[in-house]
Order: sequence, then structure tokens, then C-alpha cells
Amino acid sequence: MNDPTEEEIEAQRLLVARLGRLGFVLPGSLVRRYTRCGNHNCHCYSEPPELHGPYTQWTRTEANKTVSRIWSDEQLSRYQSWLDNARQARDILSDLEALAISIVERDEANRRPRLGNRARGSQTRNSR
Repeated sequence: MNDPTEEEIEAQRLLVARLGRLGFVLPGSLVRRYTRCGNHNCHCYSEPPELHGPYTQWTRTEANKTVSRIWSDEQLSRYQSWLDNARQARDILSDLEALAISIVERDEANRRPRLGNRARGSQTRNSR
């Protein structure tokens, strides 16, 4: 195996340092939703409907199930940065993976045998 270059080691170090500065990360996504209530006499059932909302809904996966919660504006302001940190963490991890892939591909390209006449067979075109 070829060792990573100094530039690759430095790139990896910088990415890990960025990851270490993030703080708390919160998985999931936010959507703004408008909904109908259960009261069929409400304006949300009129034509055209005047839906309730907007509501901020936080959705994530927990134990292979989708879990959603409605957040207040106060909760949104309190946790938005944690969701942003999770997105940045995913981006940094993707960059670390891409760096590792480039090292592996370079290393494997250097290890592949070069195909010449001997690799294809002992006979050359002129000797057949």
C-alpha cells in the first residue's frame, strides 16, 4: 500500500478538526406544514380551504420507524443549529470518504499489472 501524501494527511486532519468543532448534532429534517383539524365545521374544510398553520414538524427515524413532532418557534430557534451541525457533519464525512476513495483508487491503479504482450499470452501476432 502507498502511504497517503502529506497533502492528503493534512486534508484529513483539517476535516476531522472541522468535525470536532461542530458541537451537538441532531438528526432529521424540518418541514412547514398546514393541516386540517377534526372539526368539519371549521374554516379548514371550506372551499377553498383555509388550513391551520404553518406548523414546524421535525421528522427523524428511530428504531426503523419515522417519528415526527410539532415544534414551537422557541424550539426551532433552540435546536436549528443542531440540525445545521448534523448536515455539516454529513458533508464532512462525505468529504472524508471521497478522500479515502481517491487514495484507494490511486493505490490500486499503481498496483495493477500492466498488460503487455506477455500478460496476454506467450505468442505475439507475428509468431502465429
